[in-house]
Amino acid sequence: MAETRGVLLPAYVVADESASMGPYYQDLSGGLAALCNGLRAEPMIAAKVRLAILGFSDDVQLRQGLSDMRMVERLPQLAVRGATNYGAAFADLLQRIPHDVQMLKNDGYKVHRPVAFFLSDGQPTDGRHWHGPHQMLVDRNTLPFAPNIIACGIGSARADTMLQVATRQEFAFVALPSADIGRAIAEFFHALTASLVASGRAMADGNPQLIVNRPDQFRLAIDEV
Repeated sequence: MAETRGVLLPAYVVADESASMGPYYQDLSGGLAALCNGLRAEPMIAAKVRLAILGFSDDVQLRQGLSDMRMVERLPQLAVRGATNYGAAFADLLQRIPHDVQMLKNDGYKVHRPVAFFLSDGQPTDGRHWHGPHQMLVDRNTLPFAPNIIACGIGSARADTMLQVATRQEFAFVALPSADIGRAIAEFFHALTASLVASGRAMADGNPQLIVNRPDQFRLAIDEV
C-alpha cells in the first residue's frame, strides 16, 4: 500500500462578480491578492491547503483551479459582469468538488472536508431555484465530501439568505449596516486568510479542525434575524 503523501484541506473562494460589485472591483482584486500573498508568506501552512478561486454571476468562471499557492506565479483576477445566480455557483461546486477530491486522492493525499467561502453583495436573481443544487451540495449522505460553507453577505444580501447558504449558523455573517462595503470586502479576505492559516496550523499540529474567524465589520447573521 502506497504511503500517504500528506493531508490537505481543499478551499474554494466563491466570489460574486455581478455588475453591482463594479464600484468595488479594486477592493475585490486587492483582497484576493492579500489572500494569495498571505498564504505564500506561510509556506508550511500553505503546504496543507489547496486553493481555488471561482467567480459567479450569470454563470461560473474558474479564475484559479485548485492550487498549491507556493507554486502559483500569477495572481488570479476576478471580473465584473451580469447577475447574481446563486444556483450556478452551487451547481458548479457540486460537480467540481468530487472531481478535485478524487484528483488529490489519486495523487496520494488524504483529504479533509472541503470548505467554501461564499461572498455576495445581493440577493439571488434566480429566485429559489438555487435551493436544489445547494441542498444536493451539502447533503453528506449522498456527497461524502460535501463542503462546509461560510457565507458572508454585504450590500443588499440578507441575513436570512446567508443563514440558508451557510452549513452552520455560526458560519453565516452579514456586514454591519454602518460598514463601508469596500472595507467589508477587505475584511472578508483578511478573515478568510486568517481562517485558512489557523486551520492549516491545526492540521500541522496534528489537531485538524476548521477554524473560522468572524470578519471585522461583520456580525453573525443569526443575531440580525
